[in-house]
Amino acid sequence: MSNHPGRYWHTLDDGRIQCDLCPRDCRLHEGQRGACFVRQRVDDKMVLTTYGRSSGFCIDPIEKKPLNHFFPGSSVLSFGTAGCNLACKFCQNWDISKSREMDILMDQASPEAIARAAQSRGCKSVAFTYNDPVIFAEYAMDVADACHAAGVQTVAVTAGYIGVEARRDFYAKMDAANVDLKGFTDDFYVKLCGARLQPVLDTLVYLRHETDVWFEITTLLIPGKNDSSEEIEAECRWIMRELGPDVPLHFTAFHPDHKMTDLHATPASTLERARAIALRAGLRYVYTGNVHDLSGGTTFCAGCRKPLIVRDWHAILDYAVTPDGHCRHCGAALPGRFGLYEGQTGRRRVPVRVSMAA
Repeated sequence: MSNHPGRYWHTLDDGRIQCDLCPRDCRLHEGQRGACFVRQRVDDKMVLTTYGRSSGFCIDPIEKKPLNHFFPGSSVLSFGTAGCNLACKFCQNWDISKSREMDILMDQASPEAIARAAQSRGCKSVAFTYNDPVIFAEYAMDVADACHAAGVQTVAVTAGYIGVEARRDFYAKMDAANVDLKGFTDDFYVKLCGARLQPVLDTLVYLRHETDVWFEITTLLIPGKNDSSEEIEAECRWIMRELGPDVPLHFTAFHPDHKMTDLHATPASTLERARAIALRAGLRYVYTGNVHDLSGGTTFCAGCRKPLIVRDWHAILDYAVTPDGHCRHCGAALPGRFGLYEGQTGRRRVPVRVSMAA
């Protein structure tokens, strides 16, 4: 199932073909691969070289994506492939996303096998994660179709770096997304991610105003790179103005990895400062991650301010939301996707094997 016909490309006047999947616009001669490494020109066509091949499957709590307002406490079957269309020097999954070894893709599974595996294991959703699903869009969309046919929802964990046509097709298949807003200056994106900021902002605006996808935002705060109060304030003002107060925002802690092992881990005080800035800006649901912070992990009612979902790391300690998403104390609506809560189905990552006959 490796080489699969790719969509989102066209032939240029000089004979090269241009990949239109993301804003990189890679222009390829025969045999060349794009910056993501998994899209290649073969016989004058674009192919996806990782279709049907995964770096592994795990069952996670949905809170690890992180999604705090999308069926809290439910389990999600997570998987990724290899490659990435960004080049983040601080990548936390670099062994997968930056892999040039196709034999890292151990598990082969059809879209139908993945959907059956999620359904049989009681997973509410399937998440495309670990590396960016944008680069394996054809595979992700086919898996999404199979999941929806089986009554399973789909989640994209992504940097939001995607072309206009592909963005429309891709998010039409997704029920939820967590979008990494990696910083709030173009300088940060260019120097540390090999990308640009504006296309990510365009994706967020598109999700908010043109789709019904539930989405949350994550910003990994890196000491001395994107953690100034001024940059955080600018990000929060933009979110308030363009997206509104109800989009959950997660500030998470950096730990030294990949090409940035010379920096210290983000102190908890930085995340607390960022959360305070966001709350002052008017954002209602602001969380901290990768640190132990009971308050920063808890969902509070925007009406009565009582705790609705108390979290300790990824464990839910208390839950006071009605199945239709309202506060049990005052009746105020809680934005998100909710259902009958019967307790958390799992708190830790559990590796699983998905076979073609799953």
